[in-house]
Amino acid sequence: MTILEREVTGAVAHLRMNAPDRLNALSGEMIAELHGALDDVANDSSVRAVVLSGAGKAFCAGHDLKQMTAGRQSADGGTAYFKDLFDRCAAMMARIQSLPQPVIAQVHGIATAAGCQLVATCDLAVAAHGTRFGVNGVNIGLFCSTPMVALSRNIPRKQAFEMLTTGEFIEAARAVELGLVNHAVPTEELDATAHDLANRIADKLGSAVKIGKQAFYEQLQMPIAQAYTYTGEVMVANMMNPDTVEGIDAFIEKRAPNWSQ
Repeated sequence: MTILEREVTGAVAHLRMNAPDRLNALSGEMIAELHGALDDVANDSSVRAVVLSGAGKAFCAGHDLKQMTAGRQSADGGTAYFKDLFDRCAAMMARIQSLPQPVIAQVHGIATAAGCQLVATCDLAVAAHGTRFGVNGVNIGLFCSTPMVALSRNIPRKQAFEMLTTGEFIEAARAVELGLVNHAVPTEELDATAHDLANRIADKLGSAVKIGKQAFYEQLQMPIAQAYTYTGEVMVANMMNPDTVEGIDAFIEKRAPNWSQ
């Protein structure tokens, strides 16, 4: 049984974490599989959007604590192992945001600790009603410092800090209010909602979405004046794309664009 299932339908790639007995924990193996799959998707120009989900009763319960405990058996007590694990997890998370295609988290059950980080890292997220989100490491004496990076860039700082210091859960409706999730829907509508969103993105000009996604994350790190200078240059480059010329002409002429991609 593969721990990560891959399927491409039309222009949408669906990646499903498939370790339900461990609540799709981010084991070393799962991190490696996800990173490899993301690299493959990045190199597939036919894919315009990605949906990431989990098999079984949960989306992702974070790092594999049993595997982490086993890592303590080394002579240094696990220091090198833990650094490697967290570095590789951070690299996988960063790969999601450097991917040309938007990634949609399709979330159900629970998304805790690094699982919540995974939701916060994805470009978009839809969740089933009743899904619970938490950064609960503090409950066992491990502050969720790396999940904090993505979470604090998604929701207001005081709400993020409350979640991090109390270890308490929020549910899907509250996650929408805070901005962690785009839409909360009944469980029976979750799959269709995620794929409808993916297909609406996939219908757009792929090169425009690619340049826009990169610019989105780049400008967030800049002061306002620098951000406008940078995005102005991005707009110029986008305008010079022949497919963009065709898209504008088609709009003016009230017809569907005939894009090359």
